Amino acid sequence: MQRTFDKPGFKINGFGALLMIVIMFILGGGFVRANVPIFGGLLCLGAVFLGLPGLYAVQPNESRVLTFFGSYTGVIKDAGFWWSNPFAVKQKVSQRVRNFNSERLKVNDANGNPIEIAAVIVWKVTSPSSALFDVDSYEDFIHIQSETAIRTLCGHYPYDNGEDPGLSLRGDPEEVSDTLQKELEERVRTAGVQIIEARLTHLAYAPEIAQAMLRRQQAQAIIAARKQIVEGAVGMVQMALQQLSEQQIVELDDERKAMMVNNLMVALVSEHEAQPIINTGSLS
Repeated sequence: MQRTFDKPGFKINGFGALLMIVIMFILGGGFVRANVPIFGGLLCLGAVFLGLPGLYAVQPNESRVLTFFGSYTGVIKDAGFWWSNPFAVKQKVSQRVRNFNSERLKVNDANGNPIEIAAVIVWKVTSPSSALFDVDSYEDFIHIQSETAIRTLCGHYPYDNGEDPGLSLRGDPEEVSDTLQKELEERVRTAGVQIIEARLTHLAYAPEIAQAMLRRQQAQAIIAARKQIVEGAVGMVQMALQQLSEQQIVELDDERKAMMVNNLMVALVSEHEAQPIINTGSLS
């Protein structure tokens, strides 16, 4: 596809042009009242009425794209009061930063799980001529391409990896946002648009699997916590036995060590308060 690139359009200072129009109006009015020469007066007044449509103002972060009988003649990006060809159509294009929130989409992630996702897209027009002439409606184009980019993103990442290595939508928001921004930039470059930021604003499992996934996450959290507790308890028991042996506080045979380890593990790992049992006799 052939791109339409910006080129400077013809313009002159609007205040100077307005001064000339006022002078022509005064001269034309004087000629008409004096009736000599009548043709000159009408010519001056005709020039006034033709010149007035050529005046226009360009606001900061705004541009005017000029077309003359269907031909693109240039773009005016400089803020100020200007005069250009009065027969040219001057289409206004905002170059201010804009944003929109995408609709919540229901898509499948990389693992095939249905999820709900939405994003905020921050963008601005950098090439007004491309925005007007290379796509039908650049705002609608951005909205549709944003939805397509979000769906493509979900196909590359799972919602959550749990303990498995790799990127996920929930666990790596910065990397996911960068990927979404790059994906969207490729898609909207034709429209002369720059994507400033793209970030997820909503991410959740679809309602039909939300409860099941919540139970799975809870189970994974419980298993991880238990694993950490057991590892800590084993280290504490090992340290206790080592200190008893080094300081020669008590001599323990294998049977007593086994019982002590059992009691310590129960006391450290149990979810309920442990009740100690005092042995006043022998183990045999």
